[in-house]
Amino acid sequence: MNPLRQEVVGADVLTPLLDGSTAKYVNFDNAASTPTLKRVLDKINEFMPYYSSVHRGAGYKSRLSTHLYDRAHELAGEFVGYNPKHHVVIMGKNATEAINKLSYRLDYPENAAIIISEMEHHSNDLPWRDKAEAHFAPVSPIDGRLNLDALAKMIDALKGRLFLVTVSGASNVTGNLNDLPRIAEMVHAAGAYLMVDGAQLVPHRSVQMGLPGDEHAIDFLAYSAHKMYAPYGTGVLIARGDLLKHSAGPEYRGGGTVKIVTHQQVFWADDPEIDEAGSPNVVGAIALGEAIRFFLEKGFDKIEETENKLAAHLLEELLKMPEIDVYGMKDPSNFKDRLAVIPFNVKGMPHALVSAILAYEHGIGVRTGCFCAHPYIKLLMNVFGEDEKMLIKAVLENDRSQIPGAVRASFGFYNDAEEVERLLDAVKRIAKGEKNGEYAVECKSGEYYPLAYKDKFSQSLEL
Repeated sequence: MNPLRQEVVGADVLTPLLDGSTAKYVNFDNAASTPTLKRVLDKINEFMPYYSSVHRGAGYKSRLSTHLYDRAHELAGEFVGYNPKHHVVIMGKNATEAINKLSYRLDYPENAAIIISEMEHHSNDLPWRDKAEAHFAPVSPIDGRLNLDALAKMIDALKGRLFLVTVSGASNVTGNLNDLPRIAEMVHAAGAYLMVDGAQLVPHRSVQMGLPGDEHAIDFLAYSAHKMYAPYGTGVLIARGDLLKHSAGPEYRGGGTVKIVTHQQVFWADDPEIDEAGSPNVVGAIALGEAIRFFLEKGFDKIEETENKLAAHLLEELLKMPEIDVYGMKDPSNFKDRLAVIPFNVKGMPHALVSAILAYEHGIGVRTGCFCAHPYIKLLMNVFGEDEKMLIKAVLENDRSQIPGAVRASFGFYNDAEEVERLLDAVKRIAKGEKNGEYAVECKSGEYYPLAYKDKFSQSLEL
């Protein structure tokens, strides 16, 4: 038994199956969201009697809530090696909002260029496309890794007007890690800045921002609490304060974002208040703070060892199966360059059908589809030309039944060897054509569901 398993809520919850039986739920969808740490839930329950509004409240509950909320900001920065003299910590809904927020707060020079890697999640791609001239750094269609030589040439070609290079610390599709020190060195040598989407990276590897002027420093970093066992709706942006413009004001305007207002003038607040409009998610901030304390106490060595060992075994066994296509890096002995994320398909079967059978008949939760990284998935699956045109046409006509994608198994530190064996056994059965139910596809969503079956959610939870 994995000793870290006892740290999370719901690790052994029972799930109903298609045949009427139940089984322990297996969660291999951690790259999307992780479960809650028990100590995080305990901290929230401990805090709730004191919950109150933050900032400007004279009551004790408000003073305590403010203290904890502000301390959560400090912990969020300390966790990634920030320097409070140089960095600002801004909290919002999630990493997506954090990246969007940053995209509105930078002062882009005229004719500025931005480089975005082709492996990016939409959240670190779409916010930048209308802010400056976008260029896309290529990745290998074989293993999905960022082509650093090609990136270096792009940086050199855009020198003089390159403003920002934005990359994911780790891909949410393949788990591939990017060489951030080397990328930072190239970016800074060209006089540009580095933005890192750390949503996948921060929960699995130690990250250090570094100081402005350090050639290996990260200038901007976003990460999300719901991927690090505190799923209460908080995202973090760590940014160099000297690079955030104030004159134009924030994209969200209202309570808490100003110093003073008249009918004629608005004087905007300083960071982080200018970017935290309205009543903040105090509970989410405290949850993140407690999760960070867990990671700081446990360290990453045991977490990496546990996740990598399990994922390496899964990858090794999947590669032995001729019925399975695996995407990304395929060396089970190399998990220093990747996270414990394995995307695969059963040949000749829709990825969404495989996911449905795993869920309804085996009690195994995985993610399926394009993982909010359409260009990356299409590259890995060689969907170009007429195939891409036909795909676009179908999707715009509300038919996602043929959309390319994969089944993604992503690990948390609480998963164990028994769960891996359950997944492998299920995949082998599915590859042989074994299934207990008949399934239909809902074209609009592209999801499969078993006929003559209806979930009885009220037996688990009712609202």
